[in-house]
This record gives sequence, C-alpha cells and structure tokens, in this order.
Amino acid sequence: MSPDALQLADLVYESVLGLAGIWLLWALVLRPAARARAKSRPDLLPAWPPPASDFILFLLMVIGGGLLLAFAGGMILRHYELSNDSKIIIGASTFQLGMLLGVGLFFRLHPQSAPKSAPSAGRPWLAAAPTFFISIPLLQITSLIWLNLLDASGYPVERQPLVDLMDRPDQPWPRLVLAIFSIVIVAPVTEELIFRAGIFRFLRTRLPRRGALILSALLFAALHADVPSFAPLFVLGLVFALAYERTGHISTTMGAHALFNLNTLILILTGVDK
Repeated sequence: MSPDALQLADLVYESVLGLAGIWLLWALVLRPAARARAKSRPDLLPAWPPPASDFILFLLMVIGGGLLLAFAGGMILRHYELSNDSKIIIGASTFQLGMLLGVGLFFRLHPQSAPKSAPSAGRPWLAAAPTFFISIPLLQITSLIWLNLLDASGYPVERQPLVDLMDRPDQPWPRLVLAIFSIVIVAPVTEELIFRAGIFRFLRTRLPRRGALILSALLFAALHADVPSFAPLFVLGLVFALAYERTGHISTTMGAHALFNLNTLILILTGVDK
C-alpha cells in the first residue's frame, strides 16, 4: 500500500475510533442522566485494608520478581546464539512475566489483600470495550498537545526501540507470537494488577481521591520510560483507574488495556502509524 493510502487509512481509522469514543463519553459519562446515576451509585471498589508494610512488600515482590526472572532468562540466553532483537523481546517478556509471578505470589501469601470484585448482576468485563473507545479521543487530544509541546521545546520525538523492532517486515513468527502474547495478554494483566488493583486501590483509602488517581497514573506512565508517550499514558492511567472505580472489577481495565495494546500493535504491524 502506498504512503498516501496508508495515511488515508490511518485518518479514517482514527476518526472512526475517536467519534465512537466521543459518543460513548457523552452517553455514558457526561450526559446529565449518566452523571445522576454516577452520583447515586454506591462505592463498588473494595478497599485494601492491610497495613502499609504489606503494600511495600507487594512492590518489592513485583520488582524483585521481574528482575529475578529477567536475570534468569538472560543467563539462559547466554547459551544460545540469538539476535539482539530476539533478546530484547525475550527480556521484556520475562520481566513482565516475572512481575506477574511476583503479584500472584504476594496475593497467594496475603489473600486478604487480593482484589475482590464488587457484587454485580451483569458482566463487568463487557465494559472493557466502552472504556477503550472512551480513552481514544482523550488520548488523541493529549498526544497532539504533548507532541507539539515537545517539538516546540526542541525535544527529539522518536519511536520506542521496541516499536521499531515490531515494525520490521522480516519478523520470525516465533518472535512475533511471543511479542503479541506479551503485549496483548501478559502486560495488561500484570500492569492492571500492579497499578489499579495494587497501587490505586491502596492509595485510594489513604490519600484524597484526586491524589490517588494522579499518583497512580504518574507511576504508570513513568514505568514505560518514554517521554513522547508519557502524557498520553498518564491520561490512560486516569481513565483506567476511573473505570476500575466505576465497576469495581479489575477485569474491566484488563480488557480495556488489552484492546488498547492490540490496537497499538495493529497500527504498528500495518504501518499506518508511521
């Protein structure tokens, strides 16, 4: 497909997503009837009752699990002749998987701290798609403003190395499958358990609500260590925290996060994000 056709496809695709998100934002969040329902809705997000020491242990087990498995994976990879690209993807995947194992082990040892879903007669995971769509226009606006500010300040706006790696046409299928599994499955589950079910849920009962929202979103954006995507990821962290608070089910944000990562991956693999 020619560059002009790719640009047109990107414009149409992003416009459809943005318009759908704007409509859902109005219908489900901003409409007077929606705001009235939100005010009358009981608090659905279970608190994290244990002491701060358990929360610190949670963070240590998450970070330690990621570093430990990444180190173990690196030691094993030394015995195989792999390309640097493969090592980057395997290293990122093992770090994410290690963090997930750390989360799982902590909640296994401290079941009273595990995220418990609020009672619901419906299927809260179905709220994942509206949450994803609502995030799109907010991210489009934020990204436009943020990238222009970086450009005006002279900061070089470059794509992440992992994005460039995924954009290469000669991807071996095992590496591609591993990357897709890590990006679409492991990362959303891991990051939602850490930042929404962990950090946000803990801070929400110990800080003013606004402070818990902002701090958890800042940490979520900072984890990705990429300045051009920092502001959009901060907004995404806010949207996911609000969705988690609204439904009381971490499955909502896990699904929305997976859809967001899948959408990003589709844009990269099809080349329309260039």
